[in-house]
Amino acid sequence: MRVGFAGTPRFAALALEAIIAAGFEVPLVLTQPDRPKGRGLRAEPSPVRHLAEERGLPVLQPATLRTAEAQAPLLAFPLDVLVVAAYGLILPPAVLSWPSHGCINIHASRLPRWRGAAPIQRALQAGDTATGVTIMQMDAGLDTGAMIKVVGVAIAPRETAGTLHDKLAAAGARAVIAVLARLARNGALEGTPQPATGATYARKVDRGDAVIDWTNGAEAIDRQIRAFDPVPGAATSYGGLAVKVWDACPVARAQQGPAGTVLAVDKDGIDVACGQGVLRLHELQPASGKRMSAAAFAAGHGVVPGTCFGAPLPA
Repeated sequence: MRVGFAGTPRFAALALEAIIAAGFEVPLVLTQPDRPKGRGLRAEPSPVRHLAEERGLPVLQPATLRTAEAQAPLLAFPLDVLVVAAYGLILPPAVLSWPSHGCINIHASRLPRWRGAAPIQRALQAGDTATGVTIMQMDAGLDTGAMIKVVGVAIAPRETAGTLHDKLAAAGARAVIAVLARLARNGALEGTPQPATGATYARKVDRGDAVIDWTNGAEAIDRQIRAFDPVPGAATSYGGLAVKVWDACPVARAQQGPAGTVLAVDKDGIDVACGQGVLRLHELQPASGKRMSAAAFAAGHGVVPGTCFGAPLPA
């Protein structure tokens, strides 16, 4: 069975690695063009390209799939199925109908909840206690296709986007192998239409999403910090210095002061008043600096009770 693959980040690379390890023939891998990264802005291959080339698989990196000219090199490869995982390009009808059994997607949620680009981050922001992976038959809609296999994954109380990503990536790799084995055995893919209710949209993350608004509640800010760890990192400021917050937790203490006001500083962290409740900061990173304990940050930047993070509102 000829299994094509389309994906870009590490989430996708783990699925490709599983497909290769399971012994499926992979005649073609699609991934996004190399992107500039790091301080030197050197173009670097995606994790999927790196793995594919390491295993000697043919790789194409079209910037778009919208034109017949861009589609022609792909369509020259006969495929039975195309597995798609966090590819990042929209598949037009000609590509969706290219493999004999169509295209299947590894989506990091239990559809129809959290359709869209950022299901991991939005599930954490919303305070969901469970999510999952859906193997879906792709159609022209946004994550609206029939569900072939759904696997539930619990969200731990202190889960971050990084830890949840790894759990979902592993679950997705196992699930897609099971689906491909079923296709090879039965010669068909059977799916169930998504429920008509319960759909939510996980819009793409931008840097503005990660800026902490201290007028929000401590619980909501805690979820925000964990949702954007490791990328892009929850952001605030102190004394005009940009600061990222990597670890924090709500604490039970009286909220005495406007949102953003430092209430206490000790070896356990920095307690900051929120719109509702108090958040204890444990790990911070000043701009152009390294991650450090909140106590070390406080000692180096003069953080004392009464000073403020972000832009506090008047009492």
